[in-house]
Amino acid sequence: MRELSLDQLRTLVTIVDLGTFSAAANALHLAQPTISLHVSDLEERLGSALLMRGSRRVQATALGALVIDRARRLLRDADDLLDVARKHVEGKVGRVRLGTSTGVVVNLLPRVLRQLENSFPGIDVEVNIMGSNETMARLQEGTLDIGLVAIPITASKEIQITHWRSDRMMAFLPATWKSPAAIKPGWLMDKPMIFNDATTQMYRLTMAWFAEAGENPRARIELNYNEAMKSLVSAGYGAAILPLEQPLAAELDRHKDVRIVPLSPVLKRHIGVAHRALPNLDKATVNVLETIRQFQQA
Repeated sequence: MRELSLDQLRTLVTIVDLGTFSAAANALHLAQPTISLHVSDLEERLGSALLMRGSRRVQATALGALVIDRARRLLRDADDLLDVARKHVEGKVGRVRLGTSTGVVVNLLPRVLRQLENSFPGIDVEVNIMGSNETMARLQEGTLDIGLVAIPITASKEIQITHWRSDRMMAFLPATWKSPAAIKPGWLMDKPMIFNDATTQMYRLTMAWFAEAGENPRARIELNYNEAMKSLVSAGYGAAILPLEQPLAAELDRHKDVRIVPLSPVLKRHIGVAHRALPNLDKATVNVLETIRQFQQA
């Protein structure tokens, strides 16, 4: 037996719903002979009559009623499939894998995800916490779709990186410490320091800032989680150099036992958005990228 046609099943259901062949032909924008052919072809395949032609209204036979009941389910499933496929093509649904650091996750990414939920609630963003180098490697092997990475960073020709935002680095000090209005590298040399992990871009950025002043500090402790570093500063454990990723007042409100002081010379942490070239991206990934760029800053 040949496979059943959804068009023929839709014709059968429409005839019974509307009561006549001519009404079904009008509703489906088909010629009446085509409607008749759909029914006769179905009856031939199934080996029995599906409709009883009355003087006023067409009715289903017992087998016809059974077929129509199943046909309604098939047609609903087919319509659902087409709707999901359309939304996928339009980028309204899908899964996007994103890699980023802990600092971005805590302060920046939640704002992006809230906007994304408002604009594209059907897109599921899978967030992977990792360093910039691992993010680039995962993009290269195809297990990530988007990365938020510290720049500059080495990239391959397959991966495109664009600047996203630059956040000013600040000295986070225990509130009980007295300090100048701007913190120079030399002032921190005799202070206990809390650094990012030595494998991170943030560590290399901080050490380069000290090196330009001829200083080579040693960390009291190294971590790879900015919020944990701030908690240690708040407890008086030491000073940290971290990006200011939200307004100063909001940061101080969250960490009441911390003083935040500018650095001299000024130091900035730059973040880029990394992904494969646009022709190779699905629309859901493109929509996530466009949402991320709404939070772009110099």
